[in-house]
Amino acid sequence: MEQSKELYEQRVRSLAPAEEPERQYYFIDVMRSVIAEKEARKGRKLTMHVETFGCQMNAKDSETLSGILSSIGFEESDSEDADLVLYNTCTVRENANTKLYGRIGYLGNRKKRNPDKRILLCGCMMQEPQAVEKIRKSYRFVDVIFGTHNIYKLAELLFDREVAGELVIDVWDKPAGIVEDLPRRNKYGFKAGINIMYGCNNFCSYCIVPYVRGRERSRNPEDIVAEARHLAENGVREVMLLGQNVNSYGKTDRMDVSFAKLLRMVSEVEGIRRIRFMTPHPKDLSDELIAEIAANPKVCRHVHLPLQSGSSRILKAMNRHYTKEQYLDLASRIRERIPGVAITTDIIVGFPGETEEDFRETMDVVRKAGFIAAYTFLYSKRTGTPAASMPDQVDEATAGERFKRLLAVVGEVGAAQAEAMNGQTVEVLCEEYKASEGTMTGRLDNNLLVHFPADESLLGELVSVKLTTCKGFYYLGERA
Repeated sequence: MEQSKELYEQRVRSLAPAEEPERQYYFIDVMRSVIAEKEARKGRKLTMHVETFGCQMNAKDSETLSGILSSIGFEESDSEDADLVLYNTCTVRENANTKLYGRIGYLGNRKKRNPDKRILLCGCMMQEPQAVEKIRKSYRFVDVIFGTHNIYKLAELLFDREVAGELVIDVWDKPAGIVEDLPRRNKYGFKAGINIMYGCNNFCSYCIVPYVRGRERSRNPEDIVAEARHLAENGVREVMLLGQNVNSYGKTDRMDVSFAKLLRMVSEVEGIRRIRFMTPHPKDLSDELIAEIAANPKVCRHVHLPLQSGSSRILKAMNRHYTKEQYLDLASRIRERIPGVAITTDIIVGFPGETEEDFRETMDVVRKAGFIAAYTFLYSKRTGTPAASMPDQVDEATAGERFKRLLAVVGEVGAAQAEAMNGQTVEVLCEEYKASEGTMTGRLDNNLLVHFPADESLLGELVSVKLTTCKGFYYLGERA
């Protein structure tokens, strides 16, 4: 039996193409046969459950992972009782790791009821050797562990697990290249994300991302445009261009195409009605990009501009490469040149060494920049980053009290910005229908939401809506 299994493995591998993505499509076919045999024995379809933790980059990766599993033959399930469960992990905050261990333990109990269940872990947390070692020792029922650089190998890794009969670990220290044209299962039929680059070169002192995602590398603009064209042909109206720092697109790879020019190229794709992007870094946001947003009607008038702190002293400790004054000047230029623009931001409270005066500088920027919304976070010490060993760590009580004060000011400023639009008629993308209420949720150009009476037939359509009531961070409205 073992000899037969070994010969089977040798034969399969000997026929596998060397080039990608052909190699992965080969293993998808192999695993499709394996899954079909299991389904025949069980007398039912096998199910999968892919759960995503963390950022939009992870969400985009999960669409590829789901696409591969669907191509193999798995049916999607909302339950962790599925035959295959894949966690695409995040490690930006250390407590996320602790929570994940609890989730893995829960899956272990489920596997006792279904020994054929497969448990797979990938993503940023799996790039940490200490996390992988803990799982290897304490959660021996896990089947496959892989990282951020080789998600495209999912089908091949599943084959490795089938022939090995035990845990397979395949985590790379750095990427070997960008593999295009893999299966993909979009969450929505009318909007989608497009990765334009991977990795980060900024090394903010609080952030683990460059260590787990690797250095910046940009996709070829022709491949990005081709993906946008394919999405448009399949009904997608809105795309979001994704990268850890989209403003530095092409710079590391010495491309002639800047991010502003890439926006223009994507906007020329017939069928694409809206373009968003996430995330720009203030130090790299150029006048060329501001001009492109202002001139291009397809680019949404929404700029997410992470502040992190309003104190120049703290910004230097964060390794952010701009000052409070430079940030405010940039926000002012964006407002002057892009009428009606909405600016959102990220803010960290309680960074090591933050004093009351530093915090007041942050509050000052919130008031002067006029953010329509802000994603606010309490600083979380992240082992492996320079900030984790900095002196003068802010105590929990002080950080918590500042956080509450910040939320109050953010809410006040954001509500005033949103109220200024009340009564206007705007174009919205219909994104979610609630049959029980007969209401549609649509997203404005500025990324805020509006709820209005409608029927399900409008889902995915761009329609005109009059904003009748401002609720602070969302609106109530009616069809115009």
